[in-house]
Amino acid sequence: MILKTFGWSFAITAIGLALGVLYDGWTAFGVVAILAVLEVSLSFDNAVINAGILKKMNAFWQRIFLTVGVLIAVFGMRLVFPVVIVAISAKLGPIEAVRLALNDKDRYQQLVTDAHPSIAAFGGMFLLMIFLDFIFEDRDIKWLSWLERPLAKLGKVDMLSVCIAMIVLLVSAFTVATHAHQHGGVHVDKASTVLISGLSGLITYLIVGGLSGFFENRLEEEEEREHEAQEAAEKSGSAVPAVLMAGKAAFFMFLYLEVLDASFSFDGVIGAFAITNDIVLMALGLGIGAMYVRSLTVYLVRQGTLDDYVYLEHGAHYAIGALAVILLVTIQYEINEVITGLVGVVLIAWSFWSSVRRNKRIAAEGGGDFSEQQEVSSGV
Repeated sequence: MILKTFGWSFAITAIGLALGVLYDGWTAFGVVAILAVLEVSLSFDNAVINAGILKKMNAFWQRIFLTVGVLIAVFGMRLVFPVVIVAISAKLGPIEAVRLALNDKDRYQQLVTDAHPSIAAFGGMFLLMIFLDFIFEDRDIKWLSWLERPLAKLGKVDMLSVCIAMIVLLVSAFTVATHAHQHGGVHVDKASTVLISGLSGLITYLIVGGLSGFFENRLEEEEEREHEAQEAAEKSGSAVPAVLMAGKAAFFMFLYLEVLDASFSFDGVIGAFAITNDIVLMALGLGIGAMYVRSLTVYLVRQGTLDDYVYLEHGAHYAIGALAVILLVTIQYEINEVITGLVGVVLIAWSFWSSVRRNKRIAAEGGGDFSEQQEVSSGV
């Protein structure tokens, strides 16, 4: 099972490390390995969220996620995206941007760093909306019930998550403008860039999330009809296969997954510059990490881990919320990448531990009934 799920990741790791050695010797080998570990540690929460979505899709679209999706993630976000950012921010042609990335690495790094406010604002707003929509939804199973119960009640207010996200964006832009004014700088452009990029992230979330939600609702209608058919089939002694997302529903969910992965990859791409400014080594290291995130996603789906450890999804969403805040804070202030990675790991480890405790408690009580299981929480 492990080899079948992670086989491609192992193969890509070997190829990537070998290419690193051929490119720049054993020093490059170490850099690529470190970048791969960085990407996995920063994106573990991404795998948990992806698994929650991927399990709703049929086998064909799961394969698309692992093939076309990997190409987009590895080559698109880890190789092409940084070059495109530089080309747009520095108003360069794509060929000139690539030449700059390969031949003038210090200048290339500086240009990507200068583009960080727009990257952080876009990714931060997209991830913040995911977190807000999660915590404002009333769920049967609650992890931190003392917090999630009142938030679920607040979530009954229409468009509350959008309003809060807009307030956060305005505060971020205002902070940038105020800081520039206090230090005698005129950075109106930077504040407007934050506003425009943040609005773009919000709009992207609303469009892609809205379309995927629309088709997911249609899938739920299909599931209701399936349930009725299964009840009828049980009476006749036959079986009806489960309905999984396909067609337009799966396409827009796939699109949502790719935008989600792009938002998650921002911190990895930016964090990689703390280790190297060589675009080739960045692509190799982050690409290897992206492969492991994909494999881990499939592993979680096939093992049914999210069903067994019910708080993992909660922990991942809290990690998303933390990452969104960190991205928005880094528009103005620098935060060490170690902190970014540790926050997500700690929250997911905590939610996993809470899930284990919950399962042990239910087992000790002889299974309990479903209503009791729903109300068991970590109580922390």
